[in-house]
Amino acid sequence: MLKIDALPSDDPTPGWFHTSRKRQPQPALVGDAKAPWVVIGAGFTGLAAARQLALNFPDDQIILVEAQQVGFGTSGRNAGFLIDVPHDIGAPDYIGDKKIARNILNLNHTGQRILKEQVEEHNIVDAQMRHSGKYQAAVEDSGIAVLEAYRGGLESLGQPCKIIDGKDLPDHLGTKFYRKALYTPGTILVQPSGLVKGLADSLPANVKLYEETPITAIEYEPEIVLHHATGRIFADKLILANNAFGTHFGFGERTIFPIFTYGSLTRPLTKAEQDSIGGQEFWGVIPADPFGTTSRRTHDNRILIRNSFSFNSDGRYKPGYTQKYRETHRQSFERRFPTLQDVNFEHTWGGGLGMTRNGSSLFGELRKNVYGSLGCNGLGTVRGTAMGTMLADWLAGKSNDTINFLLSLPKPEWNPPEPLLTMGVNFTLRKGMHDAGQEA
Repeated sequence: MLKIDALPSDDPTPGWFHTSRKRQPQPALVGDAKAPWVVIGAGFTGLAAARQLALNFPDDQIILVEAQQVGFGTSGRNAGFLIDVPHDIGAPDYIGDKKIARNILNLNHTGQRILKEQVEEHNIVDAQMRHSGKYQAAVEDSGIAVLEAYRGGLESLGQPCKIIDGKDLPDHLGTKFYRKALYTPGTILVQPSGLVKGLADSLPANVKLYEETPITAIEYEPEIVLHHATGRIFADKLILANNAFGTHFGFGERTIFPIFTYGSLTRPLTKAEQDSIGGQEFWGVIPADPFGTTSRRTHDNRILIRNSFSFNSDGRYKPGYTQKYRETHRQSFERRFPTLQDVNFEHTWGGGLGMTRNGSSLFGELRKNVYGSLGCNGLGTVRGTAMGTMLADWLAGKSNDTINFLLSLPKPEWNPPEPLLTMGVNFTLRKGMHDAGQEA
């Protein structure tokens, strides 16, 4: 028996969760249960896998287990960008190998399509889905160079994009802060917690969801047995969709590591405050520098600021970090919107990313009767959705170019042992945040 030595634990203040529709969570499992399929993790990946398994195996029951409430964890804590275009920060043009980039483009489009179809079919209004595109904006010379290189890379793939000069950006973003931006029209913006709540509440009838049911131990042989607080779950086949927490189940321990990033959400702007900044009613900005600030104006006229990183080795939040980074967010907010100094933050929170050194993921069979999609590298909204769906299709014997691409991915690279890993990650994060300069 393998004891699970770190259970999910996130800070209690996620803004997207608390500003989205309140729902009645499904009860925790009491006692024992058994099913042909058990999926661990009800985020984007797990919800997609469970839904597609249910459609592929309509006579089978699928058990979906979530340690917290749906929408409270990482899938409800991201910035809500469903990005279509590839974004390889390790390549000079952010595109890299064209063949891989086209496969990533197809993977992202697949995730977008699946989510759009689910929102439309089940009328998930609280997803607040907007086909608004995204702005990648820069203020430093280094960031502007990135935009120009990325434009060339996107054009080589035949993807629409355009550079917008700083003098025109206030009409788009309501701020004079940025010197230049690269606009790509294919990104969709959502209220992420509202979206995953809606996805959970529209699962097929043969999916049984148990929330607030953390798995405390697991046996893989002679049969798969998952232990929880009041009983056991017996599974014929197990799918791990719990990202960085898959390492505590014995997979990716030396390849996947959890990085936390932090966000703050203002109160809604008054009509006078909205008029004072101008710009479009709904937009999303990602930074040219990967350690810079992501920002959004939301459907309910709040401003999101997201930046700052920490290495939380057990995948759990660290008390005090949200207050620490709330002050950093305040500085970033007031640099961009100096006339809104009286607008306070209502929510500040952190959320974990399952990262790998080479940006690859674990996908497919992990051991006998155990399968997974782990290591989303901060791209879990569309890629997690696509990969969860493709995993369920592969398990049903289906094949397509996307599945073949995922199965061909290189294995995630090994991380150095402790304490070198912690030292190296912390140094990289501190240096990156420092070097971001005004982009932060």
